[in-house]
Amino acid sequence: MTAGERLARLGLALPAGHALYDIAERPDLWRPAMDVNASVWPEFMLNFPVANDNWHHLATDFPAFQLALVDESGEVVGGANSAPLPWDGTDAGLPDGWDDQFLRSVRALDSGEPSGALGALQITVRRDVQGRGISALMLAAMRANARAHGLPALIACVRPNHKERYPLTPIERYATWTREDGLPFDPWIRVHVRAGGRIVRASPASMTLRAPITDWAQWTGLSFPESGEYLPTGAAAPVTADVEAGEAVYHDPNVWVVHTVG
Repeated sequence: MTAGERLARLGLALPAGHALYDIAERPDLWRPAMDVNASVWPEFMLNFPVANDNWHHLATDFPAFQLALVDESGEVVGGANSAPLPWDGTDAGLPDGWDDQFLRSVRALDSGEPSGALGALQITVRRDVQGRGISALMLAAMRANARAHGLPALIACVRPNHKERYPLTPIERYATWTREDGLPFDPWIRVHVRAGGRIVRASPASMTLRAPITDWAQWTGLSFPESGEYLPTGAAAPVTADVEAGEAVYHDPNVWVVHTVG
């Protein structure tokens, strides 16, 4: 029985002709799923140290929590990456941000501390099929997978997908923006809320990337002639460059959303 078939018993409905697998049952889908991942992010987003240093644990230690959606031709069109982590169930007990969440999952491998939630890491959709509801489907699959593994909550440090259009607006304010119907302004946060998620708080430094200016220039195509703030394409907040130190730092701003699924 595939992951999609198991999760269908919990109400998950897949598009006609599509199938859902986890990497434990289909390890051959890991690389194609990572190719989709690499194709949808700006290059600098693929260089965060916490992610790069620990990503291998997902395939080796948490394969049942890595989901891949394939279409009629067997090609991967969407992926969902997550890992269980210790959490006491309180808002105050949430990790500081995405980096801290992932590190908690990895540290628990050695400590043996029991998991209290499934931590969402990312959902990616191949560019040519974006806008068809696949991201919402993968979120539903992640929620169902948490429930299937006996985890009472899915916690997500959400990267708002329209925040890069408003990089100078503090995430604390952006997270409160709503439409006339009262739903969140940001489309990706809105998907989470419609799925039953509860917005908790902003995380202005959810992920941190500090790197030489030469690397930033290569990743972004920008020059950094003087110290100050820069706005590369895809950045949700300014990148701060220190020419004398020869480095620049970026803090990716996210928003904590909690889904009760158990």
